[in-house]
Amino acid sequence: MKYLSNFIHGLVLFVITILTASCNRNETDFSSRKVTFNNDWSFHLNDSLKDKDTISNATVWRTLNVPHDWGIEGKFDEKSPAGYGGGALTGGLGWYKKTFKVSAADSTKVTSIIFDGVYKDSEVWINGHYLGKRPNGYIGFQYDMSQYLNYGDKNNEIIVKVDNSKQPNSRWYSGSGIFRNVWIETTDKLHVGQWGTYVTTPKVTVEKASVNLETTIQNQNSVSKKAIVTTTIFKEDTKVTSVTQNITIVANANQTIKQETQVESPVLWSVEKPELYTAVTEISVDDKIVDQYKTSFGIRDFKFDVNKGFILNGKQVKIKGVCMHHDLGPLGSAINTRAIERQLEILKEMGVNGIRTSHNPPAPELLDLCDKMGFIVMDEAFDMWKQTKTKYDYANDWDKWHKKDLIDQLLRDRNHPSVFIWSIGNEIPEQWSETGVTIAKELVAITRQYDKTRPITAAMNPPVNMNIDEVTLQFDKAKTYFNSIAKSGVLDIIGYNYAHQTYEYHQKNFPGKSFIATETTSALETRGYYDVKSDDIKKWPVRWDLKFTEGNPGNTVSAYDQVQAPWGSTHEATWKVIKKHDFLSGMYIWTGFDYIGEPTPYEWPSISSYFGIVDLAGFPKDVYYMYQSEWTDKTVLHIFPHWNWKAGQTVDVWAYYNNADEVELFLNGKSVGIRSKKGDDLHVMWKVPFQSGTLKAISRKNGKTVLESEIRTAGNPATLKLTADRSTIKADGNDLSFVTVDILDANGTLAPTANNEINFSVTGNGKIVGVCSGDPVSHESYKGSKHTALNGKCLVIVQSTTKGGRIELTAKANGLKQNTIVITAE
Repeated sequence: MKYLSNFIHGLVLFVITILTASCNRNETDFSSRKVTFNNDWSFHLNDSLKDKDTISNATVWRTLNVPHDWGIEGKFDEKSPAGYGGGALTGGLGWYKKTFKVSAADSTKVTSIIFDGVYKDSEVWINGHYLGKRPNGYIGFQYDMSQYLNYGDKNNEIIVKVDNSKQPNSRWYSGSGIFRNVWIETTDKLHVGQWGTYVTTPKVTVEKASVNLETTIQNQNSVSKKAIVTTTIFKEDTKVTSVTQNITIVANANQTIKQETQVESPVLWSVEKPELYTAVTEISVDDKIVDQYKTSFGIRDFKFDVNKGFILNGKQVKIKGVCMHHDLGPLGSAINTRAIERQLEILKEMGVNGIRTSHNPPAPELLDLCDKMGFIVMDEAFDMWKQTKTKYDYANDWDKWHKKDLIDQLLRDRNHPSVFIWSIGNEIPEQWSETGVTIAKELVAITRQYDKTRPITAAMNPPVNMNIDEVTLQFDKAKTYFNSIAKSGVLDIIGYNYAHQTYEYHQKNFPGKSFIATETTSALETRGYYDVKSDDIKKWPVRWDLKFTEGNPGNTVSAYDQVQAPWGSTHEATWKVIKKHDFLSGMYIWTGFDYIGEPTPYEWPSISSYFGIVDLAGFPKDVYYMYQSEWTDKTVLHIFPHWNWKAGQTVDVWAYYNNADEVELFLNGKSVGIRSKKGDDLHVMWKVPFQSGTLKAISRKNGKTVLESEIRTAGNPATLKLTADRSTIKADGNDLSFVTVDILDANGTLAPTANNEINFSVTGNGKIVGVCSGDPVSHESYKGSKHTALNGKCLVIVQSTTKGGRIELTAKANGLKQNTIVITAE
């Protein structure tokens, strides 16, 4: 009987298991609603006259994955039509194609292709049928392919033409190709539309938050449908609240429904704790779920106050932001989520809490990361309106496309809690005329139609006919010359670029208007290079419209905070003003990272910028630590420059520090003197006659040591040190390990002037996808297997394959001891 009982018990469990599995199979799995379409594309670059604008059976293709930027694969060329402003890299015309199959089961569904961004003038065909064109390279778009697809065993072929041959069309390096992610979306004919949800939280308190949801439902059936729409809000995996609505939607129509609910004791999104919720919208027909759509959002309360600046969740927060272009240094413009994340991690460590997406809609992945990591984003739409800045830029497409592009940006980005400000343009030439006012009013009206929860600004040129070097400004007179858009009152926040000496007059001249410094500073540095004398401020070039004919050998710029563009300032100068006044809500520095192109103050052979607080390879410049000492609670003591100089040379030694009263400097054990910051000082300095040995700084508070920092004179370069930012990465074919290569002497001291050529090789399941030193004058390929270090440092980027295991990276250089590092992909 015991055995029979066990048998019956087991049989019951078996039946229950089968029934449960059957029930689970009947539940629709929506994980494949939107899937990646990045792999195994064929690519051809029309690089000869005979190719012209065609492809044929004789066309030679190569296989690659997207995102892809063909420009970064090319050679730097002084004669490039993009110019040195565009990075001196080539554009051209490229073709992509891919064959794929679609399951017969999907023949009754809607299948669309989504491109997050293609630069530029893209056209798409599926099985010979034309789907459409999109000139703007920075905004995503979607095409319904359903009626043209072959289902079952027969192949489909998609072809994408990308035309970036008309140049210059950008003031910086744009990149070329399908440089953002591609997706296939498969839905029921009754589904939530593209960017079809809008979540707002109009009333937020500690006790509860109201949540309003607008959802656009598309019915592509030939008959009307009755359905139930249920939206459930989750905090991680915990259900918070739910709301349900019955709808009837006619055939081949869109319908927007509104739902309201509340979240009790909401966990608020902030820069310190960027808490997120998820709204899951499900459409049910006859008790069957036919579509599921997820929307990430945050609950927060904010305003821009004319007296207190930016208020987030009742707390005054100074926006400490940076402007960022979209390129990823040696990776070019091809988007990689880990590469963006690394940039944001480096900036967060510095104390940055804001990002301006200069000067175009960013990749969706950037905003996703800003949501998760806590950044205050100024989401910018345009660098120009109807009037061009370069011959072939977006102004040529303005009349036909600007409304569509702006609406799509708003629909795409308006649920991101990190987005706090819309910017409708950057340094628009029309801002000085009534034409600009008319266009601004149109753009503001469009923006408010689709989102009334965020203020609108424009990054405008500063007041003109003013000498902004004067300490005392007749701002009342200057206001007469201020641009028409600012005077029109159409903007919610007055924002202009530079002219920091005018900020303190803002309240007097724009009563009732909040202010944001949309772009500041434009200081210039080469990492690791220093002029002998640091206490004189230099303007390079003397005037923005003049060529720069003087400078340092090798197109270098001193890394002391002493060189600025003529329209800008030093880093310290602007921060002192922003820091001083509560009503100044914050700033966005030009720029967080160096970027390819626009190599002010130089022209060719320089090909990348000097503006960044962090260089092109991701190595911080010295001023990074000034911000860290001001913008974070971390204890900082950073002394510079290096200590390899000529005997008898007097060297200016700077220290950035915080959480201390004073810093004492020692040279080979002997005190050089004690320095303390006075007034609004942000650094201290000593003039020290050079002697080989050790320079040591000690910061103290109340007489007790807070921190110590040392710099040693390095001997001859002897060995290579490899350090990975992550020694374990995902074996997904996308993940990256950024490996820093330091050139050291025999005692392990960084050789600060070493510029050795380093050769790299990889074995195992990985590959090298980028090399860089941060040198704005280097013409070596970012896609090669060798690179010349800049001032003792170099970077190599290793990417995983889809196979796990060991990746061994080896670095070699003539006369130096080689080194190998192991990275694990799993």
